[in-house]
Amino acid sequence: MTIMSYILNLRQKVGHDPLISTGAATLVYNASAQLLFVYRSDTHLWGLPSGSKEIGEQLEDTAIREVLEETGVHASRLRFETILSGPDMQFVYPNGDEIDAVIAVYQGFTQDTALQPQPGETEKVAFFNLEQLPDAMTAFTHQILEACHLV
Repeated sequence: MTIMSYILNLRQKVGHDPLISTGAATLVYNASAQLLFVYRSDTHLWGLPSGSKEIGEQLEDTAIREVLEETGVHASRLRFETILSGPDMQFVYPNGDEIDAVIAVYQGFTQDTALQPQPGETEKVAFFNLEQLPDAMTAFTHQILEACHLV
């Protein structure tokens, strides 16, 4: 059972009430030291590739899978950066679903240059210079960048 069906089953029982969501986000750099971002279909904001852990999945594998699913690139040489949780990691999705997130943050690299958005989840995928990050970012992304001393 994937986390998607697990979460959907829980949502049928609890509605929009807060759920604790464990997941991973990845700071993916290319050969030019640019950082990979996705433009999210749900919030219409830029964010880091990230997502929920599947049942039985290691968080590092979650990070690798989510990067590939959302961007089409393969992340390698992953290194754990930090873990974020607490009141600042609570979020309400546009559909009203609430989460209290626990996010493991990794840093990785890619040599891939072809970017492929995931229909229905990411509208655009792009690399940004650290000096010119997108203005319209998710709160989670901003908090991750602050925790990793990138903003």
